[in-house]
This record gives sequence, structure tokens and C-alpha cells, in this order.
Amino acid sequence: MENENTNSILLNISDIQHFSTGDGDGIRTTVFFKGCNLRCPWCHNPETISALPQHLRQGGHDKLCGRKLTVGEVASELMWDYEFYVESGGGVTLSGGEVMLQPRGAAALCAVLRERGISIVIDTAGNVPYESFERLNGFGVEYYYDWKANRSDYESVIGGDWERIHGNLKRLISDGQRVLVRIPFIPGFNDSDEYIDEMCAALNSANVKRVELLPFHRLGSSKYTALGLDYRYKDTKPPTKDEISEAARRYARYFDVSVGG
Repeated sequence: MENENTNSILLNISDIQHFSTGDGDGIRTTVFFKGCNLRCPWCHNPETISALPQHLRQGGHDKLCGRKLTVGEVASELMWDYEFYVESGGGVTLSGGEVMLQPRGAAALCAVLRERGISIVIDTAGNVPYESFERLNGFGVEYYYDWKANRSDYESVIGGDWERIHGNLKRLISDGQRVLVRIPFIPGFNDSDEYIDEMCAALNSANVKRVELLPFHRLGSSKYTALGLDYRYKDTKPPTKDEISEAARRYARYFDVSVGG
């Protein structure tokens, strides 16, 4: 594990969370990369948006979010949980922020994990050149691909390039990569029947087979206060079970649908 690559390539990491159960199969360790090129107003990890170090003070404790660690240092910490991965069918999830803004480091980390036979999930919003994905496609990863909005809202609200995001999704699937599309279900934003139909049409044109709905929650609201940021969704109520079921039914006309926690 200690070679020139792993000890010379730096990763900008916000946090490493052990014993995660909502970021893939089994018990996982989630590595939160720091820095994102989208600005989703409901983001529940606002401390990962800026690439700069930030202090997050919650419950009387001050936490530094943003450390430069070598790939070797990150890999060594991930190996602490190796037995849990094996016993539970789990592994490592690379999340963010946006993992694909650090493709060289992510690829080096994936190479180490694959040598140990560890399952890898990469959570991405896809707003990067496809060449970044090509660095990782040979490592047997599974992509959790976030799909958030229609074309106009990607550009006006989220700040993403719809054509690039859609094109990358379509190409990953055509290249035979494992892809699960994850859709944040946000009340008042992308929850109307018409909006869902537009989302389905775009995903269907990319040959998507599986989607997972992620119902909105406000669990990250205290982070905005701790960072001195305004949270536009602080008064938005989570969707009801009936609303989630109806949305799942509409998506199920085209895709295999699951609902996340």
C-alpha cells in the first residue's frame, strides 16, 4: 500500500465516516471529498461544497472539515474496517462534495481498494468531462449517479451543464458501467407530475434501468447554522409517505424503482 503513487498524490477530504449503512450494500466506510461544482440549495452536506478548509461547530465541538491527506493515508484508515466489509458484503463509498473533481487521486485510491478486493461505490453528480470517468471505469466501481432536475433548473438553480451530465450518464451506461440513478425528491421543486414526466423522459433517453428516490429531509440544517449560511429549505416539510409512493409509481412506469432512507 505504501508506494510512490499512494504517498505522493493528495486528496482533499472533508471527512471519513465509518460504519455507514445508507451508502451502498453492507457496512461501508464513506469518504467525503471536499469541493463541489454544483450549488444545490437543499444540500445536506454544505461543509463539502467549498474546497477550502472550514470549521464546523456543533454541540460545543469544533470540527475541521477539509484536510489534505495522501492516498496512502486514506487507504490505511479504510483498511481498519476491512473485516466488516468482508463479513457484511460492504465496502467503501466515495462521496462528497464531488469525487470526480479529484479523478487522479480517486483512481489511485480505487486501485489500492481493488487490490484488496473491496467493493467501491462512487457517488457523483456527473458535471465533469467524461475523461474523468475513464480514469475509474476499469476498477469495477458502481456509480451512484445523482439526477436532480430538468434542463432549465440544472442551469438556473443548480449551476450544472445539463448536456454534459446527461451525456456522461448515457455514455457510462453504453460503456457497460454499473449505474444506479439517485433522484433527490424535493417538495416544491421536482415533485410535480409534469416535472417527474420530464425527468423520466430524459433518463429514458439515456437508457437508464434503475432509479432510487431519496426523499428530502432537513437533517443537515444545523450545519448551515454552524457555518453561518442561510438554508433556503429550513421551513420545507419532508414529503409524506403517500407523496413518495405516488412519485415512485410514476417513475416505475419506466424504471426499476427503490426508495432510499
